[in-house]
Amino acid sequence: MTPPFASAALLEALSFAAQKHQGQTRKSADRAPYIHHPIAVATILASEGGVQDTETLMAALLHDTLEDTDTSEAELQRHFGPRVAAIVVELSDDMTLPKPERKAMQVLLARDYSPPARLVRLADKIANVRDVIDSPPQDWPLERRVRYLSWSGEVVAAMRGSHAELEARFHAAVRRGFAALTEAPVAAARTAYSPAE
Repeated sequence: MTPPFASAALLEALSFAAQKHQGQTRKSADRAPYIHHPIAVATILASEGGVQDTETLMAALLHDTLEDTDTSEAELQRHFGPRVAAIVVELSDDMTLPKPERKAMQVLLARDYSPPARLVRLADKIANVRDVIDSPPQDWPLERRVRYLSWSGEVVAAMRGSHAELEARFHAAVRRGFAALTEAPVAAARTAYSPAE
């Protein structure tokens, strides 16, 4: 059973993230409230990856607050401590860069992530890949969905060896995605994706 202090800390992080993401929605076809995504990431870590470290789970709930809300690093440190804030900082893209550069940087930086940041990023990619397969943005053509699967594979490949079970879950999700999409774009995409077997 989760110790009471850990449960309280997780609920505080969840409440904070919900307030910060209030009014935001996912790009998915159903336009789900954004908070569904951080909850999914934390749930994947705990339920599928067996991750029990409270600060890692808190960082999962908070991982998009710096990038997508008005939250500051100092605010995270004040509320949740330096370790949680540092994990979230690691996972936050530099939003001043053009999107192609941000995506390239995510692949490069993933190699040097701390162990907790690697776990959160793995769960984040699992959640996103599942969404791209099952509830993609309405304006994403098939080719863009395939490119996302391939790029996610590059990010995860940079973190290979971080968590066998989560990596297996990611590769299973990507294989399901390729199988669900038409073979023409899939054939091209497969050349950019080679999971460790």
